[in-house]
Amino acid sequence: MTDVNAIIAEIEAVLHNDDAPRALDEIEDTLTSGYAAALALEAGRWRIERGITELAAELGGEADFELHRADEIVELAQQLSAADADLIRLRELLGPLRERADAARAAA
Repeated sequence: MTDVNAIIAEIEAVLHNDDAPRALDEIEDTLTSGYAAALALEAGRWRIERGITELAAELGGEADFELHRADEIVELAQQLSAADADLIRLRELLGPLRERADAARAAA
């Protein structure tokens, strides 16, 4: 998966550092990286959801096998929850970053 924390930190640096305004190309590069990270998170979510579905379909067999599958489903559910949280945070930052890019374009 993508290192979302690094991209979030990069976006926050652009948004919260008014002392040194960023050039339009730097803002656009950061925006592109942010959108790429969001797409990677979405793809990861789909893979996790597919894994949960496949594991759930295998339930209904031996008890030991069931416990193993249940543990895997719990682990995948935790990964899905973490991906959701990262995606929400990233989307919260991409909107203001897009507005900053629009403003920089208008000023240019």
